[in-house]
This record gives sequence, C-alpha cells and structure tokens, in this order.
Amino acid sequence: MLETSREFSRCPWAGDDPLYRHYHDAEWGRPVTDDRRLFEKICLEGFQSGLSWITILRKRERFRQVFHNFDIARVAAMSADDVETLLLDPGIIRHRGKITATINNAGRALELIDEFGSLAAYFWRFEPVADQRPSDLSWEALRLVAQTDASRALSKDLRQRGFRFVGPTTCYAFMQAMGLVNDHVDTCFCRAEVEAARNSLARPTPVVAQAQQS
Repeated sequence: MLETSREFSRCPWAGDDPLYRHYHDAEWGRPVTDDRRLFEKICLEGFQSGLSWITILRKRERFRQVFHNFDIARVAAMSADDVETLLLDPGIIRHRGKITATINNAGRALELIDEFGSLAAYFWRFEPVADQRPSDLSWEALRLVAQTDASRALSKDLRQRGFRFVGPTTCYAFMQAMGLVNDHVDTCFCRAEVEAARNSLARPTPVVAQAQQS
C-alpha cells in the first residue's frame, strides 16, 4: 500500500492536490489489461479533450454512476433519452458530442472484442518497441511529447473503425495512463515500480476465432 502521507519525488504534473497525487502514485502508468478500465479511460480521455485531467478526475465517480460503471454492453445499449438525461446532469461534462461518442464507442468496442477476444488484446498491439521510446526521461523532455507514431497509428485505426474523440494526443494520454508506455520522469519514485510491473506483465494476445463449422 502506498504511503501517500510521506514525501516522494514525483512527476511535476502531480502538483499538490491530494486527489491528483493519489492518481499519479497509484494509477498513472501502471499497466492495465482489464477491458472495463481500458474502455473507461478511452472514454474519459475523450471527455477531457479541451479540458484538464483533474477536472475529469473530480467527476470520475459520477461518470461511473451514469455510465453503468463503464460496462461496455450496457453503455452500448443506452438510448437517445439517456443522452437527454445526461445533458442535464451537472456531475459530468454536459457535451452532447462527447456523450454520444461514448455510447457509439461502446458499440465499436464490442466489435473489437468480437474480433480480438478482448479490448486489451487490441490496445496492447500498439505498445511501441523500446527503440521508439525517448532516451531522455527528464520532465523537460517528456512534457514536450504530446503524440507519437504509435499514438497516431492507434488513433488512425480507431477512427477507421468508427470511434470518435480519439485523436493522436488523446490516444497518447491513454497510452501513458494505461501503462503502454512509462512516462514517469527519471527522478520519480514511481518510475522503477511501473517499469517492474511492465517487465512482469503477460501481454494479452488476440484470440483467433475458430472458423464456424458448416
């Protein structure tokens, strides 16, 4: 269990907000292979577009309530009436395009699960190889990286599959948060922990669907 009361050397973006610090210490960058969490994150990154992550983080519990804890099938089944209800809810970001994109993206996520066996198997295909990662792990260097070849490839593929609000910058923030890359700075206490978790992770692989018997 993390000793959040103790002083650590953190990534500068964590700041002084206790909620933000806990997110940095306990979640950000630690590899995720759970489909619900991956779906939640890609949706919330879409809601963040044009806003700060701390704004979304403060509203995350309400997002979870109104979007059925990001159960993919239940979100995909949400209706136009649900959209109108959500537009009246001050606990979330009341943006029609982002709300409808979340419901649309749930349907597209189900298609990915049908094709690859899991969302995890799909997303982890875009993990960059080691020589595509920067050698300079300082805050000055990493803060300038808003998108990469891998995030552009992920964004392009998602959009071709019908996803919305998944630009390359959004996709890179998703990759950073879900541990597809380790962008904790070299002086951050989390960096070694995250790298160890990534090194021990069994990467999910696509499940090849068996041909239907005639």
